[in-house]
Amino acid sequence: MVARPPVSVAIEPMGLGDVEPVQRIERASFTTPWPPEAYRSELLTNRLATYLVVRVDGDLVGYGGIWLMVDEAHITTFAIDPRWRRRHLAARLLLALLDVAIAREAREATLEVRLSNLAARRLYERFGFRPVGLRPRYYSDDDEDALIMTTEPLAEPAMVGRLAALRIELADLPPVEAPGAAEESR
Repeated sequence: MVARPPVSVAIEPMGLGDVEPVQRIERASFTTPWPPEAYRSELLTNRLATYLVVRVDGDLVGYGGIWLMVDEAHITTFAIDPRWRRRHLAARLLLALLDVAIAREAREATLEVRLSNLAARRLYERFGFRPVGLRPRYYSDDDEDALIMTTEPLAEPAMVGRLAALRIELADLPPVEAPGAAEESR
């Protein structure tokens, strides 16, 4: 077996040229994806919005966005290509989104997540999000409820410490492997 080199991971601002690959991930991740026009509009006209993408060796494999409304960073969308999940890319992206929120002086971050999406809920809880409410029948495809989750104030020492520990944990992880690489090396 020939060992594959580790892949490079970059998180950077989303551009208009990213809409098509984002749409592919949307369709693979959600039953009611945002239309391409929604992303174009967000990127071109919404001054409250910031969208980031995750690239692995140059290929777009994930994305997320926030709106800064007054002093709250609201995570509007977040997904990793199903083939690239369980490689800590979601954690890296979420940390980058929270860094944007902190840089823009958000007091806290909030989001909605399907009640049934336990993997996402565990990720958000790891980053200090906690349940604060419910939006009944929030999702139009199946009327599933959304759990509203929010962080403690981002500037509080406990939250600063949590994010610092997660940053160290992510930096200490082994390099990201491409899908199938681990299986082929066995």
